[in-house]
Amino acid sequence: MKLVGMLDSPYVRRVAISLELYGVEFEHQSVSVFSTFEQFHAINPVVKAPTLVLDDGTLLMDSSLILDYFEAQARADKKLLAQAAGARAQELHVLGLALAACEKTVQIVYEHHLRPAEKLHEPWVERVTGQLLAAYSLLEKHLAQPSDGPLTQAALTTAVAWSFTQFKLPSVLDPKAFPNLQHHAQRLEQHPAFKRYPIE
Repeated sequence: MKLVGMLDSPYVRRVAISLELYGVEFEHQSVSVFSTFEQFHAINPVVKAPTLVLDDGTLLMDSSLILDYFEAQARADKKLLAQAAGARAQELHVLGLALAACEKTVQIVYEHHLRPAEKLHEPWVERVTGQLLAAYSLLEKHLAQPSDGPLTQAALTTAVAWSFTQFKLPSVLDPKAFPNLQHHAQRLEQHPAFKRYPIE
């Protein structure tokens, strides 16, 4: 089984960490959708990261779909999402915020690094930045009541998202304004699964 994609992608990284926690053996292939496009294309013509190549050759794409596949198979003590409907809804709410933060960070990065400077649309950047701040503000509020329970998908994705934003957009969000998020991410970055798959 092979996980294809760079660990500077929060989507690739959340899958790698999650598979480690599920106890799934896999090989990570650090292939870029940009600098090694043709190599990625040979694996998956859609060139979407992450791509997971199952042992039978089936290609799975999209981090949430990949993780849904393994969550369904995980033993009860390895599951990363609550099974009770109410608790699961709360975790999915937090997970949605974290994934929105990832998405908005990616959009801002693409605007500044892929679009020619003369074509940068400032109102769009301001709008996306506002959405990013809204997502993290809600996550900051959520983390005001820390949990000592087992590591969940929502908790790990929140940490991956925050580390990604700080890595890619260090000047956009001041960590001092989000102490709960900063503490949460710093704590989880010390977890063996996070250390095994650091941001590249």
